[in-house]
Amino acid sequence: MNPYDQNQLPHYERRPGTGPTLVFLHYWGGSGRTWVPVISALPGRDVLTLDFRGWGHSRMLPGPYDLRQLAADTRAVLAAAGVSEFVLVGHSMGGKVAQLVAATGPGGLRGIVLVASAPARPAVYADAQYRKELSHAYDSAESVAGARDTVLTTTGLPAALEAQVVEDSLAGARAARAEWPLRGIVEDVSADTRRITVPALIVAGERDLVEPAEVLRANLLPYLGDAELAVIPESGHLLPLEAPDALAALISEFSPTRHH
Repeated sequence: MNPYDQNQLPHYERRPGTGPTLVFLHYWGGSGRTWVPVISALPGRDVLTLDFRGWGHSRMLPGPYDLRQLAADTRAVLAAAGVSEFVLVGHSMGGKVAQLVAATGPGGLRGIVLVASAPARPAVYADAQYRKELSHAYDSAESVAGARDTVLTTTGLPAALEAQVVEDSLAGARAARAEWPLRGIVEDVSADTRRITVPALIVAGERDLVEPAEVLRANLLPYLGDAELAVIPESGHLLPLEAPDALAALISEFSPTRHH
């Protein structure tokens, strides 16, 4: 049976414009709307956002919620939306999903932007104790706010975005909230990442405590054949919310529009 029968396709939204299509993949705890500040700074671009299985409008979809399922879901959404020429833009967990999608060599893929991405090879600090503690980061509004203010951001967010981070994190299905910290974060996808043949841009936040620039230089950059790394000053891990204009400018420069 087709796994995408009976409304099993994750929720996605498309804004038509000039291509290639920018396909935005969100972080653990986020949703498609995490990218709204970035998309607002990219007027006229063809964009697609999706809510991963277990998150946002896709929170009721059943598991599994592992990285390879999320990658398969992403490919299914691309097919359903009729996306022909595209650039994957993945943040944090979404960056690891983007690596898995790109590794399959999908037709029409023109590039990949990895924003504060989980690296191809897991960082050494992601030990069992760290992962167990992380798995409880989204247990309550208070725990989410604590993670947001002490770990995920360094610049502070507008009140509406602060509330959005809490709401999206708590909305995740319980099993989806546990999957990434307990298993996905330590999955080594470096063999997959080595198969990526399109140009890549890695974007790091200068003050990112989750995926520091030095970790991306050591555990991600070497596995990509054609890649460069850019660092956004002063910013933490939630680059789409903390530095949307700077991030949009980097994406636009990396992936200029093509008029057909």
